[in-house]
Amino acid sequence: MRAAILAVGSELLGTERLDTNSLLLTEALLRHGVELRRKSVIGDVEQEIGAELRDVLPRLDLVLLTGGLGPTADDVTREAVAAALDRPLVADPELLAGLERRFQRLGWAMPAVNRRQAQVIAGAEVLANPRGSAPGMRVAAGAATIFMFPGVPSELAGMIADHLEPWLAARSGGVSRETAVLKVAGLPESLVEERIAPAYEEFGREAITILAKPSDVRLLATATGAPDERRARLQAMTGRLAELVGDAVYSRREEDTLESVIGDLLRAAGATLAVAESCTGGMLAERLTRVAGSSDYFAGGAVTYANRLKTALLGVPEALLAAHGAVSEPVARAMAEGVRARLGCDYGAAITGIAGPGGGSEEKPVGTVHLAIAGPAPAPGRPEVDHRQLRLPGDRGRIRWQAVQLTLDLLRRRLLAAVPATPAGTAGDDAALAGGAGAGAGAGGQPRRAP
Repeated sequence: MRAAILAVGSELLGTERLDTNSLLLTEALLRHGVELRRKSVIGDVEQEIGAELRDVLPRLDLVLLTGGLGPTADDVTREAVAAALDRPLVADPELLAGLERRFQRLGWAMPAVNRRQAQVIAGAEVLANPRGSAPGMRVAAGAATIFMFPGVPSELAGMIADHLEPWLAARSGGVSRETAVLKVAGLPESLVEERIAPAYEEFGREAITILAKPSDVRLLATATGAPDERRARLQAMTGRLAELVGDAVYSRREEDTLESVIGDLLRAAGATLAVAESCTGGMLAERLTRVAGSSDYFAGGAVTYANRLKTALLGVPEALLAAHGAVSEPVARAMAEGVRARLGCDYGAAITGIAGPGGGSEEKPVGTVHLAIAGPAPAPGRPEVDHRQLRLPGDRGRIRWQAVQLTLDLLRRRLLAAVPATPAGTAGDDAALAGGAGAGAGAGGQPRRAP
């Protein structure tokens, strides 16, 4: 089944009101395997609504309209649909009586303009709306079906449950659509695309979607069919994608963030963390403390923007700063070790860099960032401080965001290195698909479970 959503309302074309109704309708369509081909936002203009409807009806099986069913002069969806279908509007006495009773219960006389809401397109089925005064309608239009819903989100949500979902369920034959997510940190979208290319050949390009922002990528795997069939396909897809992407996969749960995953790892290890920040100005600490219960493992930190504070608060030697500059590997390492020691924590994380737009040089251009993680050596021969040097693109905000994201990922990898590897072949198990741990490839190429 192919569908379109038409959101009606001139206010949706401005800057103050977002079209959230389309998202509610889309969720319902996806649950029942309906392919959404088009979304449109149209002002309260009868001719425009009718033109859009006439355009999509010949190509689609289902059209969902939301908005424009109220009593005021700008509520013209009824008239527009009736004209597009070349059908009259007729008064429904039962609807009119129900509207009058509704106002009586509120202690008001019904305004004359509300009589418009008792007008029904000839041949349409009225859809009850106990949450508001505007009823909906369902009308056949040749091979297609049109649903008309009010635009108030709470009323729409109730009518989706009462009318649209049962109608879709009766026609889906138990076939539905389900999506699983893999979250990826530290890799650019193009590299993720390159790594997962074999999965496109195996499962089909249309079944896999990449959604990216700097240093954070979501992979969506979608399967359609009966529950057992689609679950088996999702398990196969997510297992294969995790294998291809490797240890950059940090979660298979939509609700997880990189900072919440790190919190789980620290809590499980009984470990504590402190941070030292320069160019990010406290953003790393803010991200960590977004997570409820972060006081279990996060002690605090220091924003040492000035060099004298790097020395006074973190113990970074003045000679080190003079020899290498604040934005350097030795200083980043000293910051991580210093905050770890001064705050008495198991791990210390540090960021120093040039976020711009000024302050760069030929040797250290804007976007130069040094990250460091200090902590117990996770294995014999492994140093106590991990370091990474970056050249980050973008403006000041993007550079700061990426610096924090990549610091969190470096910390995640350091913590995972101390966790025993899971047996091979468990990367795509049912627990992970049900919202449990995700998996990627750990150090040395061994599969490793990530929270």
